[in-house]
Amino acid sequence: MSNCSSVNGFLLLAFADTRELQLLHFSLFLGIYLAALLGNGLIITAVACDHHLHTPMYFFLLNLSLLDLGSISTTVPKSMANSLWNTRAISYSGCAAQLFLFFFSVGAEYSLLTVMAYDRYIAICRPLHYSTLMDSRACVKMAAGAWASGFLYAALHTANTFSIPLCQGNVVDQFFCEIPQILKLSCSDSYLRESGVLVVSMCLVFGCFVFIVVSYVQIFTAVLRIPSEQGRHKAFSMCLPHLAVVSLFISTVIFAYLKPPSLSSPSLDLVVAVLYSVMPPAVNPLIYSMRNKELKEALRKLISWTFFSSGNIAISLHK
Repeated sequence: MSNCSSVNGFLLLAFADTRELQLLHFSLFLGIYLAALLGNGLIITAVACDHHLHTPMYFFLLNLSLLDLGSISTTVPKSMANSLWNTRAISYSGCAAQLFLFFFSVGAEYSLLTVMAYDRYIAICRPLHYSTLMDSRACVKMAAGAWASGFLYAALHTANTFSIPLCQGNVVDQFFCEIPQILKLSCSDSYLRESGVLVVSMCLVFGCFVFIVVSYVQIFTAVLRIPSEQGRHKAFSMCLPHLAVVSLFISTVIFAYLKPPSLSSPSLDLVVAVLYSVMPPAVNPLIYSMRNKELKEALRKLISWTFFSSGNIAISLHK
């Protein structure tokens, strides 16, 4: 058991061995990362600056964008740096911090998506009580609860995972520190202990999933009863972006963690990890802005104001 405590660092999975492919991986991840930064940054700025967007729905969307930035910033920059400097190493503390921050962002995001489903349910099924049930104080408490649940979820798994003796080397078969890959390095008895924690977590995740499904069943039932086509279209426009984000998030995470062992392979695990950890933060801003006229108008004003201000500064400097 003394050999188990001698792990000072880990070796992450490399995307490629040749220098050309490493630079290609760096360039692709850099493009995705910049797209995520730009998209989520624009949403955060637009919601914060436009008083027309100071509503519960956009307040939760701002929090979602913050969590998206946190999750992608936890995994992608380190992978990019490793490809650029042709290394695979990550320190023990760095791995623990990466695992904690990633699961904190993912756990809080899932809780926030559940809260957003409740917000849509109140807005459509109980509109007369919306201002009372979703006032500013209630929204802040719900968002704080989502962030706190993410913190507790990440703290539980990080403490439990890194208290397990590692007896199978230090090579992590993933481009970031992921719990299932670290568990493969542990002893069998300890693995069963962490598996129990994962089962409890999956029960909580399933509970939130059932809440979201039940909420949307009632939402769509109420929407179909709206007599005017314009009213139904507006209600669907409010709900479909959130439903698309939830579907993308849940489907990729479920496939990553619950797929049959017969389907598991290093290449497939890598692709699935990219799908659930890298793509959603980059795609979510596009999903939310496609069918949302208010958000698109706020973004248009923000971009116009930015270019107008930059032009005035350039003219002033020229003079």
